[in-house]
Order: sequence, then structure tokens, then C-alpha cells
Amino acid sequence: MPEAPAPEAHLLDQAARGGGVGCIDILSPPPGTDPEDCLYVALHVHGAASYRRGDASTVLAPGDLLISATPHPAGLLRDSGCRMVRFRVPCFYLGVRQGDVRRAGGLMARGNEGIGSLASQFLHALAAQARAHRARPGHHLALSASDIIAILVAELLDQEDPEHPNGAAELLSRIRVHIEQNLADPNLSPGSIARSQHISVRYLHKLFQQDGMTVGQWVRRRRLDACRRELGRPSRRQTSVSAVAHRWGFVSHSHFSRAFRDAFGISPREWQAYATGAESGHPAA
Repeated sequence: MPEAPAPEAHLLDQAARGGGVGCIDILSPPPGTDPEDCLYVALHVHGAASYRRGDASTVLAPGDLLISATPHPAGLLRDSGCRMVRFRVPCFYLGVRQGDVRRAGGLMARGNEGIGSLASQFLHALAAQARAHRARPGHHLALSASDIIAILVAELLDQEDPEHPNGAAELLSRIRVHIEQNLADPNLSPGSIARSQHISVRYLHKLFQQDGMTVGQWVRRRRLDACRRELGRPSRRQTSVSAVAHRWGFVSHSHFSRAFRDAFGISPREWQAYATGAESGHPAA
């Protein structure tokens, strides 16, 4: 008896024909997280379409991506022959707040340049995997796709930031690179970050204050994102939660567990167990 097609394959076929409004889910939200806290990515396949934001209108080319907080981006105009494949990815995996994308009025990335090109290629491949309903390679590809989308969304949001003059934006970008390179250092602090850039701690706090987040909150969130990724990888299945937390600069296991749950709505142990089950094709309930 032939195996029944996976739901993702049905949604892919439906989306490619334009006959429905379904989305291909890129990973499932872990238990305990808000299932509505997702971003939607529309991959333009073919046909005439344009995207309007404010007074500007951009003609979309095949491979271009639209990222929004809703399934149907505001400002998207298309004719009857237009075909798009829509994907949905939980914000849990992105380290990006849904509200940031909503406030930006949606994001657009060209599918033939930079990170947008890589994301577009991965989503094409993920759609093909969904059509073939191969559970294990599909899960691995979905993890990689979510990581690339996270990088793309963060980059696009940085470009949207109107708050910082050019010099301040470049400085903030350098600071974030420094933080990423030193996340595992337990001595990373506002003081050490400020010294690395030859600025005062006060000015450092001012730069981050305009983003609505303190320096400490940014560092903690990036460390939590790193722990989430590592705990979700099959190669780390036998690694203890405490070991991962310590590797990324968390001294107290209890503090790490509370911070992880506060950020993601699930404990690190529950997430590791869920990710292990998802990778094997049998996610924990």
C-alpha cells in the first residue's frame, strides 16, 4: 500500500497551483510556546507581482522573498497568474520578535543577491523536500533554512533602522560583531565591550537604548539563542544542558533555566528532548 503524502506536500502542491491559502510549516513550535508567534515568508515563483511600501513600489522577480507577521503581506499586488509558495516559521527559532517585523511594515529580500539568495535557494530545496516527504533530511534542511532566515531577517531589520545616524549604525554593527565573537566569554560585560570600541559605557548604553534593549539583555538573548541552537542539534544529543549553558557564558544553571523559559516558553531540557524527538521523526508530546 503506497505511503500517504505528507501534509506539507499537499500544502506545497496547493500553494504552487494557487488553489489554497495554506503554508508550509518550517519546523513546529515546541510545546509551551505560542503557536501564533510566527513569521511568514512568501517565495515568489512566477507571474507578475509588486510590493508597495509607502510611496515606493518594487516589481518582484522569481526567487524574491517577502517576510511579514501575517500570511498575506500588506502592499502585495499580483495578477491571476502569479504563483507564490508561503512558509511559516516560529519566531522561537529565529531570535526575532514578530512585533519588530510588524512595525517595519514587512520586509523584502531579493532572491539573487546576498543572504536573500541563500535563503531563496534553501526554501526552494525545502519545498522540494516537502513534496517528497522525506522526514529526516527535511528536518535537517528545515533547521538550516530557519537559521538562514534568522540571519536574513536580522540583516533586513538593521537596514530598516531609522534611529541611528550612519556613524552610530556602523559602530553598533561593530559592537554586535564583537559580542557575537565573545559570547562564550563569561567576563563579557558592558565595560569590556565599551573598552573594545574605545567608547564610554554610558554611550554604549545609549546606543542600545534606542533599540529598546539594554546591552545586558542583548548579550543574554544572543547567548540564549546560541544555547537553543546547540541543544537542538543532533550532534549535541548527549551533551548536558549545564555543559551547554556553561560553554555560552552562563555561570548559574538555575539562572540559565529560568532565563531560557522566560525567553522561549519552554525549559532547556524540554526543548532538548523535543528537538531529539523531532530529528528522529517522533517529536515529544
